[in-house]
Amino acid sequence: MKHITKTIWVLSLVSLFTDAASEMLYPVMPVYLKTIGFSVLLIGVLEGIAEATAGLSKGYFGKLSDSSGKRVPFVQIGYALSALSKPMMAVWINPLWIFFSRTTDRLGKGIRTGARDALLSDEATPETKGRIFGFHRSMDTLGAVIGPVGALIYLYFFPQDYTTLFYFALIPGMLAVFASLILKERNKASHSKINSYSPFSFFYYWKESPVAYRKLVIGLLVFALFNSSDVFLLLKAKEAGLNDTLVISAYVFYNLVFAIFAFPTGIIADKIGLKFIFIVGLALFSLVYFGMAINTNSYVCFVLFFIYGIYAAFTDGISKAWISNISEKKDTATAIGFYSGFQSICALVASSLTGFIWYRYGGNMAFYITGIMTVGVIIYFLLNVPLKKKNYLQK
Repeated sequence: MKHITKTIWVLSLVSLFTDAASEMLYPVMPVYLKTIGFSVLLIGVLEGIAEATAGLSKGYFGKLSDSSGKRVPFVQIGYALSALSKPMMAVWINPLWIFFSRTTDRLGKGIRTGARDALLSDEATPETKGRIFGFHRSMDTLGAVIGPVGALIYLYFFPQDYTTLFYFALIPGMLAVFASLILKERNKASHSKINSYSPFSFFYYWKESPVAYRKLVIGLLVFALFNSSDVFLLLKAKEAGLNDTLVISAYVFYNLVFAIFAFPTGIIADKIGLKFIFIVGLALFSLVYFGMAINTNSYVCFVLFFIYGIYAAFTDGISKAWISNISEKKDTATAIGFYSGFQSICALVASSLTGFIWYRYGGNMAFYITGIMTVGVIIYFLLNVPLKKKNYLQK
């Protein structure tokens, strides 16, 4: 733990509180929206617009953070917007207001992501990136365990009282905001004028980025095109015989495994190589999808969700650590923001594509295709990115 600085602790606690607030509402959001008159189609449009907002804003605000040489204001504003947006959804049920509230939440994520990850990168060396990002992901995901458990307990005593839950989500959200006020900006010179580029100028980073970055991001985005929402895994678990309570329990179990293994996985990755750990994670992902396609046993579902949690620990924080090691330090937020933004857009395509294949050919076919394409991505990484431990850019 000697490498975990005060800044890393604060950022990790901020993420924990924020994820607890967000995931507290995850099990009830679709039900709540239906109770106030949203159709399934309108829910899909809402989530599409919200995720597109998050995706495009990550690149822009990452570039803005690098350009200004500042990180902390973006982190604080981003988390504040997300915290305030949650109770806003319960104040007024007009569809336009709901769209505004949900988009505000995702805009907050877009504002903070690149700057936050750049702060984490600044606190690490190339040899400690895995453990730093792993620790942060572990704490972040712990919030994803606390939130749904808290929601389940509350709804057990107060069934269908969804509105009050949105107000309760403000508590961990504000704890995140207060914790972010502890963060201090490192003294940095501004790299360029903030107003010297358009909102889409971060697209130009692709041309000036290192070749290694482009090879990595191509593989990551192709994978993202087939890595659909976890909702489809939960639907398959439902098909295998799990009731609603067990489905939510499986989701909590997955997040708990993710939280437990993310930090030690980061330590191991620093020793044996980020690329090797990431590719093993992809192999576990394909195993889960092939397993879900053929499984009809509810007990096996929990085994597969356990493996899925290991996969997440092997890939989520590791991918950002990997990106930060092959991009220039002055461009860290832009590099991560560019990838994160397009990852969000690819995730929308992935979920739409999976939903279409499921509708036309069945869930098993959708899962087989995802598993097969993941194997293709593994082959791409093996052929295009050597598995040497230190072929990244030294800072």
